[in-house]
Amino acid sequence: MIIDFIIVGSGIAGLRAAIALAAAGRVLVLTKADPGESNTGYAQGGIAAALGPGDSPALHAADTVRAGDGLCDEPAVHVLVTEGARYVRELVDWGTRFDRDANGELAFGREAAHSVRRVLHAGDATGREIGRVLWERASALGSVDTINHALVIDLIVEDGAVRGVTYVDRAGDRHEVRARAVLLATGGAGQLFRETTNPSVATGDGIALAYRAGARLADLEFVQFHPTALNKPGAPRFLISEALRGEGARLVNERGEAFMTRVHPGGDLAPRDVVARREAREMASTGAPVYLTLAHLDAAFVTTRFPTIAEMCRRVGLDLARDRIPVGPAAHYIMGGVDTDDWGRTSMPGLFAAGEAACTGVHGANRLASNSLLEGLVFGARAAAAMQEALAAAALKGDRVGAGGLGLGAGNAASKRDAQPPVPSPKSPEEVRDLMWRSVGLFRTREGLEHAVAALDAAGDSMLVTPARLVARAALRREESRGAHYREDFPQRDDGRWKKHFVDTR
Repeated sequence: MIIDFIIVGSGIAGLRAAIALAAAGRVLVLTKADPGESNTGYAQGGIAAALGPGDSPALHAADTVRAGDGLCDEPAVHVLVTEGARYVRELVDWGTRFDRDANGELAFGREAAHSVRRVLHAGDATGREIGRVLWERASALGSVDTINHALVIDLIVEDGAVRGVTYVDRAGDRHEVRARAVLLATGGAGQLFRETTNPSVATGDGIALAYRAGARLADLEFVQFHPTALNKPGAPRFLISEALRGEGARLVNERGEAFMTRVHPGGDLAPRDVVARREAREMASTGAPVYLTLAHLDAAFVTTRFPTIAEMCRRVGLDLARDRIPVGPAAHYIMGGVDTDDWGRTSMPGLFAAGEAACTGVHGANRLASNSLLEGLVFGARAAAAMQEALAAAALKGDRVGAGGLGLGAGNAASKRDAQPPVPSPKSPEEVRDLMWRSVGLFRTREGLEHAVAALDAAGDSMLVTPARLVARAALRREESRGAHYREDFPQRDDGRWKKHFVDTR
């Protein structure tokens, strides 16, 4: 089959790109599962945009850069916050049902590290509502086709350029589709870890596909662990949105003490990495869970504002408005991905990436809450514009350096292991995820990371093992703590050596 444009993934970045490409040719959207099964549909809190009173793109940019802990690509941030407001207004015009106040004006929530209320929301199912609008618009376009349950297993590369994809359908049959340009909008990689808020499809496929094809990757060590996933034995680890704390929910320990106020001026709305690590330490020191409590808030407000989370809690025997909800950290978002410029171009002609699968550098070392949907919206549209132009590779940005430039590179790590006994490799996806959670999770050390790299090196090259190995190697290389990347053996940020983005290629 030969068409004009291929989009791998059906979240906000892929759908916004499909809508923008529809007038330029035939578009094929390949989804790994059902169309709505993406991280977009699981995004509860909202989408950030500088549209409210007292807000501005400059203020939104300042908050984004502050959360990114010294590593944000500021030109990309400028694109995000300035164009983001326009694209969110477009969503409103297209019929997205964002919550409104008593006067009928858009209602804005507040989340961690935002200096003002700027998060638009549709109850606590904002991603699902945005996905609904984009799917309705995309499906009405005659030039956009979708194939569900299509697992892309390879990119077709000829003369150094990407010319299409190979995928396996639901029956296990292989197919090739060729196109002028391919967009990776495959979402995140939370399923590399045992504990995650991500759906089962978020296995880092875009990272694996791009790496195998020879494209550059960047910032893979930066994985954000969300502090409030349900932590009840026997229950799924579903996300409990940061928006609850924005509306006044409190984190407390077994004794009912609000422990975050002791360690950060932001308290319960401190940056996610700070809250997640403090929770883990609190649980280790007390031997008991930590909880989110909303019992001091009006019960009717809680269930009206957060109906989806309230229902999810009810299904596992908890009353969101009255009970203490046991929570804990879980892998949530990867700031790294396929290295792109500000138009979604990768290092290979014909290959583009947008959304969580991409790394523009906009999030730095730690994503600001509710910037993820905005990123997919803005850079999905921009990638679509670039896909219609003459195809060219993205130049290497000036703040990016090759993997061998500093620290313990892969070759040194391998040589140090040569004299050691062989490390057992993980034999199943579950063992990969357990290894990553234990050794490449919230608290990282050289010993644990070297063990993980050695085990994953011995585990072959599956679609799950490849991105897991790349994340572990990147974490081993960066000998400092910054944002979501925390090394217990290098607990300080070190701008002198490490204020740069590292890229990896095959």
